[in-house]
Amino acid sequence: MSRIELTTPLGEEVRSLRAGDLVSLSGVVYVARDQAHRRMLEDLDRGSLPFQLEGQVIYYAGPSPTPPGRVIGAMGPTTSGRMDPFTPRLLELGLRGMIGKGRRSKEVLDAMARHGAVYLGATGGAAVLLSRSIRSCEVVAYQDLGPEAILKITVDRMGLVVLGDAHGGDIYASGPAGARKMMDG
Repeated sequence: MSRIELTTPLGEEVRSLRAGDLVSLSGVVYVARDQAHRRMLEDLDRGSLPFQLEGQVIYYAGPSPTPPGRVIGAMGPTTSGRMDPFTPRLLELGLRGMIGKGRRSKEVLDAMARHGAVYLGATGGAAVLLSRSIRSCEVVAYQDLGPEAILKITVDRMGLVVLGDAHGGDIYASGPAGARKMMDG
């Protein structure tokens, strides 16, 4: 099965993706977890953000310490549902993609459909492998949050799967039924 090549910033092309598609992502990706999301919404209430959201992708992750000679330490996905309270507002402002693991709320899935966004899955437990696709890394905001600071990373062909699409497709809903159909069929 071939992978769909995507490069950030993302645009209308995400509307062609379907839950279950394999993706190879390249370009700039922002890394942010719970505390950074909370801070971003506080900043939005004051009128600004530390980076432009339009067309961007946020990876829900936190790196381990960077070993000598590497760009970054291991960095695997964290549970995306923890960002659900913040996500609809960010999607409304132009966020086009999210990378993480686990189910998303109905509110997030509905907001993705309204605003044309995609939820991409990174394999949990494969943090070292995922970090090999990262070519550069810099802290861009909230350095005081330590490992929860916002990072700007550049990725090269990061292998991902579409978990949720802009049409309401949700692999967590369709996956088990699809697998049963294939086994019965």
